[in-house]
Amino acid sequence: MIVTVVSMPETAVTRTDLAEARRRLATDRFVLVDVELPAEPRGGETAGAGAGGPAEAPSVAGQLGLDTEDLDWFGRADEPPRAEYLGDRAGFVVPVVHEEGIAHIHVVVTERFLVTVHRGRTDLAKPLTGALLHERPADAVAVLFLVLGEALSTFRRAAVQALLDTEELEDDMFEGRQPEQVYRLSQLRRRSAGLHHSLRSFLEVTDDVLTRRMLSPAFPEERQRLAREFQTSGRLVLADIESLQEATRRAFASYSSLVAGEQNGVINRLAIVSVIFLPLSFLTGFFGMNFTFLTNELGTKDEFWLLAVGLQVLALFVSLYLLHRTRIWRRLRDG
Repeated sequence: MIVTVVSMPETAVTRTDLAEARRRLATDRFVLVDVELPAEPRGGETAGAGAGGPAEAPSVAGQLGLDTEDLDWFGRADEPPRAEYLGDRAGFVVPVVHEEGIAHIHVVVTERFLVTVHRGRTDLAKPLTGALLHERPADAVAVLFLVLGEALSTFRRAAVQALLDTEELEDDMFEGRQPEQVYRLSQLRRRSAGLHHSLRSFLEVTDDVLTRRMLSPAFPEERQRLAREFQTSGRLVLADIESLQEATRRAFASYSSLVAGEQNGVINRLAIVSVIFLPLSFLTGFFGMNFTFLTNELGTKDEFWLLAVGLQVLALFVSLYLLHRTRIWRRLRDG
């Protein structure tokens, strides 16, 4: 377990233990605490919830000295997105794009402090530290909106990169189709679906909570502004992800069209061959019949070649003439 404490507003970052973090939370006026848990829960550990028998590890909230009432979810693995007000504090489970998956950061915020818990490393720490140095937020709630904004940025970057990959893959398909292109398209489509599902569910719960809070006259105007900016940014990022989904669907449709076009070309070539050889096959079958006229009257070699070859050539020219007159030949040739 790695515990990082950030003293605000001077933005002094220190690594410490849970006991020191607990003391700082109880005494400091404005402090941020980040707890990094192991990527996988150990045996008997309920992901930091700690609401059961003696085999369970104590909860992170309890070790930090937070009131554990209504915080049974804090630090628990596989917790879905969440946003709720708990008296004088608020709790969030914020989805963040990390590498090829979605990580979740658990957040508890009050007027004096903000505590985050996550499993394994995330891609949020470095840009958030830079935002703190640049923005110099006035309180913990302003820091919360910075965290939410940086989480949205991870979705935006992932959506834009996946969209560029999709467009590049679509261009490559027109140059030459490869079997692995379908697999890559499937991966991008699953990626877009995962991004959309995670962000949409989070925005739904946050919009509900923030809208109700903004209707309250006790909600400060500055925080209303931050909430509106977050909601607007969330809708824009969701629109980017929906554009990615549309691009993947278009790429699949393009791939299907290319396959259909190649199949049409094969069918057209077979049709041309059939036009040439079908009359010949008919005549071959006709002269293969044992009629009396064919066996008794055709007595010389010249008569045989005249009928056999002449009729076939005549049938071939008649077929080509009909194709040309009805413009079928041009359509077959162009296809």
